[in-house]
Amino acid sequence: MEDPADEFAALASEIGQRADASGLRLAAAESLTSGAITNVLGAAPGASEWLRGGVVAYAEDVKREVLGVTASDVASAQCARELAVGVARLLGADAAVAVTGVGGPHPVGGEPAGSVYAAVTVRGDIRDAHFRFDGDPSEVVHATVRAALELLRDALG
Repeated sequence: MEDPADEFAALASEIGQRADASGLRLAAAESLTSGAITNVLGAAPGASEWLRGGVVAYAEDVKREVLGVTASDVASAQCARELAVGVARLLGADAAVAVTGVGGPHPVGGEPAGSVYAAVTVRGDIRDAHFRFDGDPSEVVHATVRAALELLRDALG
C-alpha cells in the first residue's frame, strides 16, 4: 500500500485554508480511525488557528456518554451525524467531521467489514455519506481518513 501522507497533508492544508478564510473552528469525532483524522488536521499549517480538537470515541459507551449518541446502531448514518453534532457542541466548533463503522477484518452486527459512515456538520447543516472499502483494517482506515477529509473539504465550500 502506498503511503498516503502527502495526499492527506494536501487535503488538510486545503481544509485549513477554507476554515481560516471562513472563520470556522473545526473538530473531529473518530471511532474506527482512532485519531488519524485529527492527527492529519493538527499537522496542517496554521492548525492552531482553526482546529479545536478531536475525540476518539472507539467504545460504544464513549459515543453515548461523551458525545450524546442515541442511535440504536453505532455503525450507522444516524450515529455519524450525532457524533459530528456532539463533538462540535463539546469542543465549541463551528464545523465537525465524524466517522464510525466496521474497520474489519470481520463483520459486526450485520455490517460488513469496510462499511463506513461519515458525517460533517457546518454551522448546523449536516451531510453524511456511506462508504464500502475493501482491504485489511489498515487499508480501511486509510480510505476512511481520505474520504472524511474530502467530505469535510467539500462541505467547507
